[in-house]
Amino acid sequence: MSKKEKYLTISRLKKIPWLVHGFGLASFTPEDLKEDGKLASFQTVEMKQEHSSRVYYLEGPPADRLAGDGLVTGAEGLLLIIKTADCLPVFLIDIKNRVVAAVHCGWRSTYLEILLATVNLMKEKFSSQAENLLAALGPCIEKDCYEVGLEIFENFSAAGFKTDFIFWPSRNQGRFYLDLRKANWWFLVERLGLKPENIFQLNQCTFCQPGLHSFRRNKEKSLRLINFIGIQPQLMVNRAVNE
Repeated sequence: MSKKEKYLTISRLKKIPWLVHGFGLASFTPEDLKEDGKLASFQTVEMKQEHSSRVYYLEGPPADRLAGDGLVTGAEGLLLIIKTADCLPVFLIDIKNRVVAAVHCGWRSTYLEILLATVNLMKEKFSSQAENLLAALGPCIEKDCYEVGLEIFENFSAAGFKTDFIFWPSRNQGRFYLDLRKANWWFLVERLGLKPENIFQLNQCTFCQPGLHSFRRNKEKSLRLINFIGIQPQLMVNRAVNE
């Protein structure tokens, strides 16, 4: 957790000198992004998230606000933002080529294989390889709190997901519990070839914990958790190393 305890971090990622990242708590606001010493110099990039499989490659700040659910960049000084309130935020880091991605993985984006689209874009632009990728999975709604209907089960089944690994039957007829986190973990390992030891998770349920925003709990569309990842400018990296 950060010094101000407004966002969560993953210890393995904190060891990468050129990387900044965080999974925001409910108390973390856009104003905090400007006031945090590590983040103030970054230019934020925020999408109109649409629960799609659309992913963009950025060489610099986009001229207009993009509509989609994934961002990839190797550019320094861009802070990629994903906002969530039950969906799963996923970060991908190519440690060899200094590339980062931020992905919004709701149930639709997940079965539409947005992680595949993201990794394919990283391969296209940077020749990224699975053995060099780290993944970080932030807080999301956990399976015991996430009941869904038959249509969602059928969508995942048709997409080739291992349904007996990610779904559990509910007591309510035609309903299931979906483990969104496990679905994306399975996809990263089985479909994309990431090593399990290179996938890091914050196993916190947005629905259960009052310190996190949950749409299912609060029914409030304006409340979102701010999740961010970016590549520090080399000058800042050198300064940190020297200190």
